[in-house]
Amino acid sequence: MKTSLLFVSTGCKAVRTLTKSPVFSPVTALSRHQRIAVWRSSSTRSCEDDKSYYVTTPIFYVNASPHLGHLYSAVIADCVHRYKLLQGFNSKFATGTDEHGLKIQQAAEASGKDPLTFCTDVSERYKHLFDSCDISYTDYIRTTEQRHRAAVTHFWSVLADKGLIYKGSYEGWYSTQDESFLTESQVADALDSSGREIKVSLESGHKVEWMTEENYMFRLSAFRSQLLQWLRGNPRAIQPERFHHAVLQWLQEDLPDLSVSRQRSRLQWGVPVPADAEQTIYVWLDALVNYLTVAGYPDDHNKWWNTAHHIVGKDILKFHAIYWPAFLLGAGLPLPRTIYVHSHWTVGGKKMSKSLGNVVDPLERSQTFTTDGMRYFLLRQGVPDSDCDYTDDKVIKLLNAELADSLGGLLNRCTAPALNPAQVYPSFCPRCFPSEGGGRAAVEDHHMLEAVRSLQAAVEQHYESMNVYKALEAIAACVRKTNGFVQRHAPWKLDGRDSEDQRWLDTIIHVSLECLRIYGTLLQPIVPQISNKLLSRLGVRPDERRWADVNFLPRYRGMDCPFEGRALGPDCGVLFSRLESLNLDKRKTKTTKTRNSK
Repeated sequence: MKTSLLFVSTGCKAVRTLTKSPVFSPVTALSRHQRIAVWRSSSTRSCEDDKSYYVTTPIFYVNASPHLGHLYSAVIADCVHRYKLLQGFNSKFATGTDEHGLKIQQAAEASGKDPLTFCTDVSERYKHLFDSCDISYTDYIRTTEQRHRAAVTHFWSVLADKGLIYKGSYEGWYSTQDESFLTESQVADALDSSGREIKVSLESGHKVEWMTEENYMFRLSAFRSQLLQWLRGNPRAIQPERFHHAVLQWLQEDLPDLSVSRQRSRLQWGVPVPADAEQTIYVWLDALVNYLTVAGYPDDHNKWWNTAHHIVGKDILKFHAIYWPAFLLGAGLPLPRTIYVHSHWTVGGKKMSKSLGNVVDPLERSQTFTTDGMRYFLLRQGVPDSDCDYTDDKVIKLLNAELADSLGGLLNRCTAPALNPAQVYPSFCPRCFPSEGGGRAAVEDHHMLEAVRSLQAAVEQHYESMNVYKALEAIAACVRKTNGFVQRHAPWKLDGRDSEDQRWLDTIIHVSLECLRIYGTLLQPIVPQISNKLLSRLGVRPDERRWADVNFLPRYRGMDCPFEGRALGPDCGVLFSRLESLNLDKRKTKTTKTRNSK
C-alpha cells in the first residue's frame, strides 16, 4: 500500500452531479443502532471467536523490491501469530502484495512486460524474502487474484446501494508518481533539469500537473462524528497511544469526500467499477478490501473478520484509521479490533534512499546475520512510536552480546560435559535451595528466581501490546541474572567427589536449565530456529513448548518436575555463532564456542 493515494475535494473544484442512487442520509446508510452495534462488536467477542485470531500486515506495493521496513512489518505480525498459536488460538496471518494502479501500469510498460507478469516478478521477491525469514503467513494475498476482484466489486456495490458513492467532476493538481491529487497548499514552484518552471509536491518533490476528470466520490464527510465516537469509546483501538491521539487530532477538522475511481482511459490496470466500464476503482480502496478478501468476504467472513488486528506503518495510518473504518461503517461491517502502528527505520540517522545508496537489502542481511539474528535485532531495537536507526555494527554488537555470549554462553556452560558429564537434567535439592531461605543459596538467588517466575506475565503483556522490544529487554535482563547466578556460585570449582557439593552443583545446573527452558519457550515467536535448538538440547519435546507449559521450577515449590533425570538432547553446536566486526566485502562468522564457556 502507498502513503499518498488521496483525492480530496478541499482546495480544488469539485462539482457534484448525483447519480440516480437513493438520496443519502446517515439514517439511510446506517442507522444509529446499527452503527453502535458495529463498533461495539470491535470490543466484544462471542464465545465462538474466543480462540480465533486474525492478524494482517499491509499488502506491499510492487513498485520496488522489499526493504527493511517491509520485513519489519512482517516480522511483527509473524511474532504475534506464533505467540497466539502457542496460546492455543486458531490464528490466521495474512500478508501479500498490492498490484494495481497507474504507477504499476506505467512501470510495466517501461519494462516491456505485461502488467501481470511485472507484478508477479516483484511479488515473488516479497514471497521469497518472507519464506527465507520464517514468516509463517497462512494466506498470501495478491490484489490481482479473482477472489479479491470479486470481494472488491461486491464491497463497492454495497456502498453504492447505500447511497454512499456519487459521481462528480474533479479538478486539481495531480502527481502521477505519488498517485494523488494535491491541494494548492501542497504544491510549490520549482525548476526541472532543463531549467523550466514546474509545480512539485511539497511532500515528495515529484512533478505535478493540473488535471480534470469525472470520477466517483465516497461520502467520507458523513462519518466524522461516528469515527470520533468509535475512538473515544475505544481508547486502545489504535496503539501506541501517540497515534490514537494523532487520529483524534485529524478528526477535529472536517473530512472531505474521497475520490474512489479513475477514468478507465487513464487507468486500465485495476478493478472496473460495477456497471460503469469507463471507470476503474481506485487503488487504495481496492487494496484495503484485501483484509476482507482473506477473511472470506462476502460469503463466510464473520469468524475471522470479528477478530481482525492490523499492523501498519505510520505512513499509512490515515488510510487505516480514518478511511478504512469509514468504509466499513458504511458497509455495515465491524471495525478492526486493534490497529497497531509502527514507525520507520533510518540508516545511519538518514532516511533510506536509492539516491543516497543506503537502502538495506533485508534478504542479503538475513543471510549475513542469519534469519533469527535479523528477526531478533528488528524486534529488539524496533520501538513502535519512534523511528529506529539501523547500522550493521549495531546488529553485530547486539547479537554477539545477547544471543552468542549471554544466552548461548549460558546454555554451553550448563550442558558442557565438564559440569554435566551424565548429560541429563539433574536433580534439584530442596535442602540446598529451600524456598524459605537458607541453605547454600544467596538472597540474590531468590530475587533471580522471582524475576524469572514473573517473566512470563511481563512478556505476555508486552506481546499483547506489540511492545516486543520490552519483552526482549525483560528476557535479556533475566538471562544476565542467570549468568550472574552461575558465576556467583562457580560450579566448576565444586568437588564432585563430595556428596554435598555434588547435590549443590546439580541444583545450580537444574535451576539454570529451568531458566533456559523458560527463555527458550518465551522466545519462540521471535527466534524460532534458535528456540528450537535450545529446547531440543534441553530435551524438551515439541508438545511441551506451549505457553501453558512454562511452569517454572516446580521443585522449588515442592512439586514434581517432568524433566528431572531426563537425558539432554544431542549437542548440535553453539547456539549462535559470534559475528566478526563487519567487513562489507567479507562478512564471516566465527564458529568457535564463546569465550566464557567452561
